[in-house]
Amino acid sequence: MLVYAPAALFFLLCGIGVLRDRRRFSNAVLLGIAVSLLALALLTELRRAPTLVAELAAVAIVLLPTAGTVALVWFLLANGVTMIRKEGRRPANLLSLLAGLGIIAVIALLFAAIVTRSPRLGILAGTAVLVVGYISFLFVCFVGYAFLYGRHRPRRDVDFVVVLGSGLIGGERVPPLLASRLNRGREVYEQQAARGKPPVLITSGGQGPDEKLPEADAMAAYLIEHGFPAEHIEREDRSRTTEENLLFSKAIMERARPGYRCVVVTNNFHAFRAALTARKTGVNGHVFGSPTARYYWPSATIREFAAIFLAHKLVNFGICGLLALCGVLAAL
Repeated sequence: MLVYAPAALFFLLCGIGVLRDRRRFSNAVLLGIAVSLLALALLTELRRAPTLVAELAAVAIVLLPTAGTVALVWFLLANGVTMIRKEGRRPANLLSLLAGLGIIAVIALLFAAIVTRSPRLGILAGTAVLVVGYISFLFVCFVGYAFLYGRHRPRRDVDFVVVLGSGLIGGERVPPLLASRLNRGREVYEQQAARGKPPVLITSGGQGPDEKLPEADAMAAYLIEHGFPAEHIEREDRSRTTEENLLFSKAIMERARPGYRCVVVTNNFHAFRAALTARKTGVNGHVFGSPTARYYWPSATIREFAAIFLAHKLVNFGICGLLALCGVLAAL
């Protein structure tokens, strides 16, 4: 049983982190390490398994990653084409396509290094594998923990529901992405109002340079047009970023009710990063995600991960540099 001790330790550390605050990226990394160590421990148990079982497991260990990589590349490329067709060729819409092409490039580099037996290509391929492996591990941690975070539903009443803005169509109309957030915010409001304690709903979003009015006003108008009680809406109309959304909304909530509790609503792909920002800004609340079109989710998720990765660039680039150095030394 000692082989499972490292995995158990990291599961315990993850559990402690979750109890302290679910809104930590370290929880995602600890969970990823724990699951990885558990998988290694289970692999060591194959030594005791019957020969046929061990052979089948060995075949699965080889084939599943290969088939999974092929399926992932195909999915990313197909999604990239769909994003370009439906959303245009803006850089943010190319992320899934670029990720698929990046995986193909690393595979091609490995194949070339093996075929040519070139020391330089070997160094480059080894370095690329180590760096990509690290980034992929963090990405899997992010996606897995973000999924689990999205399943959590606070049971206590809240005083405020904060809906984050996301831009307007034509500078004045609420787009489907933002409508999804507003509808989810309304659901949270109605669930609590049914218990006799209706919260205040804060529409949060300032006026961009290409917008005719603040997003908060357009969001409030959308809600009122759909029958939401205007007296339960508060507008935060100064913010330009998610951090400002939360900071300015926090000021409104603290002024109205010190010791408040809130729920923040955004789209599901953005929920975990918004939760990290809420913790950073000291907002006392959980973040809910609203549905997003399936084709939009992959690129949006990659963009969210990239933002979190760059938010810790000193650590992440430092580790990538060390892994690159290890790749060079190993190939010498």
